[in-house]
Amino acid sequence: MKKVVMITGASKGLGRALTLAFAKEGARLAICSRTSKGLSKVQEEAEAFGAEVLAVTADISLTRDVERFVAMTEEAFGQIDILINNASILGPSPMPLLLDYPEEDFAEVLRVNSISPFLVTRRVIPGMLQRNQGSIINVTSEAGHVGYAGWGAYGISKFAVEGLTETWADELSETNVRVNMVDPGEMDTDMHQLAVPDCDYPLAKPEDVVNVFLYLASNKSLGVTGQRFEAQAFTGEGL
Repeated sequence: MKKVVMITGASKGLGRALTLAFAKEGARLAICSRTSKGLSKVQEEAEAFGAEVLAVTADISLTRDVERFVAMTEEAFGQIDILINNASILGPSPMPLLLDYPEEDFAEVLRVNSISPFLVTRRVIPGMLQRNQGSIINVTSEAGHVGYAGWGAYGISKFAVEGLTETWADELSETNVRVNMVDPGEMDTDMHQLAVPDCDYPLAKPEDVVNVFLYLASNKSLGVTGQRFEAQAFTGEGL
């Protein structure tokens, strides 16, 4: 696999697991994170598998950072074949009820979790349309499919991601650019620890849920668009 895979929020958790999974498959990788902490380590881990990796510190909720990240990727690799919009933040922890939710925090969560995938996708899609091929995978959540008390801005932001996915998919339905979303389920990550600090049940590891992403990046999923996948229930093959 020599496809170019762009992954946002790649410094830890699911983003790290995806980076390493695609590195093992021979992909060329463009990864980013809002801070450099952890990102260089993930780059080194991926390069140890022989992958070419471009690691960029960028806040992809800012148009200028999106432009810089995409331009650097296109300069380094010539194109972007797969985009995984993974970056997100939880907001205040413990999460307050909506009545008590600080307005600035609410806006920040929606800016990072909902506006970012719009900005990156809008910048990446023209190149995909020019080549008439590409796969965009948005990371959603059960909290973005069913409204749960106490999940506040995070859940609402993921509702927006699901609507964004379906709208992009419909707008691109006459092309070979496909747009899907994946709910990875509850995982053993720093974010889950903040969201459910008293969790007393077993959780999946991020590396356990990557198979569906490999499938959606592969030619096996040609023609599949506008779909919602639950990673922990996915039984198909990856690449």
